Amino acid sequence: MQIAVLTFDGFNELDSFIAAILNRMKPSGWAAYITSPTEQVTSMNGVTVQRQKPLEFASEADAVLIGSGIKTRDIAADADLLSRIHLDPSRQLIGAQCSGTLLLAKLGLIGDLPACTDLTTKPWVIEAGVNVIDAPFVAHGNVATAGGCLASQYLATWMIARGASLRAAKDAIHYVAPVGEKALYVDRAFGVVAPFVKPESAEAA
Repeated sequence: MQIAVLTFDGFNELDSFIAAILNRMKPSGWAAYITSPTEQVTSMNGVTVQRQKPLEFASEADAVLIGSGIKTRDIAADADLLSRIHLDPSRQLIGAQCSGTLLLAKLGLIGDLPACTDLTTKPWVIEAGVNVIDAPFVAHGNVATAGGCLASQYLATWMIARGASLRAAKDAIHYVAPVGEKALYVDRAFGVVAPFVKPESAEAA
């Protein structure tokens, strides 16, 4: 599984570094890449990272995650930049975090389906015609959205469960969860995500 983690200038570190959870699947051949339109991008808090893949990699990846950031509204209004992003939910798993949901809306991948986002971005996503719900996570087929920085764990759980199995997802979340609270974190993650996982994935748990 090759995963593009779309990361733009002004990105939120908690969103884009979800790659650390997904890369727990490296022994199974998974790889998550910071995917950006420029060679370097700087976070909302001044952390500069080197991209691992160009933006066009998103079109060939098996899965795509779109993080949030303080410049998302500018990106959503940049037609030239958006034209470089080609996603196909018929063959890709696609997830968006917080203001990343606005980009999914602008790319025409949500329509009037219920979606999640953060409270700051909510008015803009509604303005884009999206039915925003008060929930941390929701998925429709191969497209998922999450609201709130720490909801990134739900996107990671969903993507691993869909791309591998619930057992693999449980192991990954268990590894990164706080000591003494691991069972609590795993139970919470699966309470949120399990209703959106296909039966065949659940059988592999």
